[in-house]
Amino acid sequence: MSRGGVVDQGLSAIADSALLRYLFVGGIAALADWAIFAFFAIGLGLDYIPIAVISFLVATLINYLLSIRFVFVGGRHEQRVEVSLVFLVSAFGLLLNVAALFALMKLLLMHPMLAKVLATAAVFAWNFGARRFWVFAGFK
Repeated sequence: MSRGGVVDQGLSAIADSALLRYLFVGGIAALADWAIFAFFAIGLGLDYIPIAVISFLVATLINYLLSIRFVFVGGRHEQRVEVSLVFLVSAFGLLLNVAALFALMKLLLMHPMLAKVLATAAVFAWNFGARRFWVFAGFK
């Protein structure tokens, strides 16, 4: 096989990767999360903890809707159980997110937006793995 063929096959495999699709879906949800957080917590100066909760919940809903369309196959559970499990998994993710925000902002004195981005990255792996192994039946 030619070198170009190997590279083309590798790129095709990456493009078909559920992890990359989830990264894209998660990226859209993260942008919504960050925009809400930036506007209310930084722009308006509201307390970052309740804003982080609200922005995270909105992002979770966006993530769920896009994930069932582009990444995961449902059917392991009935839909209401599936949705409940997504939010349960996300609740733990929210705790991780808020704990990371607190540690980064209060203990390390990091800028709120940088802390929010780093906290999001820390929660990404948890969300992907938990959804894959506990919530959904597999990948599209």
